[in-house]
Amino acid sequence: MQYRPIGNTGLSASIIGLGVEHLDNKPYELVEEVICASLEQGINIMDVFVPGDTARSHIGKALTGNREKVILQGHIGSVDLNRQYDISRDLPTVKRYFEDILRLFGGYIDFGMMFFIDSDKDYSGVFDTGFAQYAEHLKKQGDVGHIGFSSHNPVTAARVIETGLPDLMMFSINPAFDMLPPDEYVLKHMENGLSSDLFRGVDPVRAELYRLCQQRQVGITVMKTFGAGKLLSEDHTPFAAPMTAPQCIHYALSRPAVSSVLLGCKTPGEMADAMRYYDVGDEGRDYSAALCSVRNDFRGSCVYCSHCQPCPAGIDIAAVNKYLDIARLDADRVPQAVRLHYSGLSHGGDACTGCGHCESRCPFGVAVMDNMAEASRLFG
Repeated sequence: MQYRPIGNTGLSASIIGLGVEHLDNKPYELVEEVICASLEQGINIMDVFVPGDTARSHIGKALTGNREKVILQGHIGSVDLNRQYDISRDLPTVKRYFEDILRLFGGYIDFGMMFFIDSDKDYSGVFDTGFAQYAEHLKKQGDVGHIGFSSHNPVTAARVIETGLPDLMMFSINPAFDMLPPDEYVLKHMENGLSSDLFRGVDPVRAELYRLCQQRQVGITVMKTFGAGKLLSEDHTPFAAPMTAPQCIHYALSRPAVSSVLLGCKTPGEMADAMRYYDVGDEGRDYSAALCSVRNDFRGSCVYCSHCQPCPAGIDIAAVNKYLDIARLDADRVPQAVRLHYSGLSHGGDACTGCGHCESRCPFGVAVMDNMAEASRLFG
């Protein structure tokens, strides 16, 4: 298993994590099998947004003796008052449900996630009430280690990041969602299907959100990696052919600031299937064909697919382009962390010999050699 830092928290997460949504309403024996299989694979991050007492109790029991090995995301505002997975901003209700999850998981949650901030109304319900202050109080008294939030809307999510409060964002990332215009709500397409007619290339608003997170050292954990299975389905994929699980996983892991993809595995077998990511190699992870199979208006923009590799000079071209894109957000004030990431590369843009091998292989017409020269100037 590989591990990545979570923003500037000092914690590192397994790049594949576990989302427990599909363990709700399952017998304890199955929950225990999936949790144990995850731990055996080296998974150390899990998201527990389910509000039901039974599901939370099963997960807590399955983690007995291993709680300290796992980074838990617990959600503030996830309740089940009227139906499964309700959202509440009523503080007495919010406190009751979160105090319950604290009790079940040893009195401590690593990331207290402000639940479901998608709209202006959601934003106001968190930041114009005592909700955000409650999250800060939990952190101050040591009940949560860090504050995070979950969202499916790039515009609202960027507003939350700009407050400076969160250390982590849980966001829905996959190639299809990233090619939807920002005014298209992704959860609507979970129900109605994904139409390639809407695609215009990777949406710049979503792309800039990921770069903003990297710039502000806010980590990202990923939900909806497979688009509820639609991207893997012959009948429902919006692309010319279904993607594979390793391709979807690699796409998400290629976005700036992403620490881990949280997969909703229902059985130990599904967990083992997810681990195929490590067996397929670079060719099996290459997602560029899927992006090229639909109409796109993003020629000239790097999507970090590494289809341009190998570089004769040994440059990790996708990584250089990624750090360059982040630096371009504010070229006069490039964060020191981004500079350190760039300087940690074995070869920077200055190693480019101008051979052009990369540009001849790039499916998206990126001016790679110009980018290498700009990176060399910008990062020194």
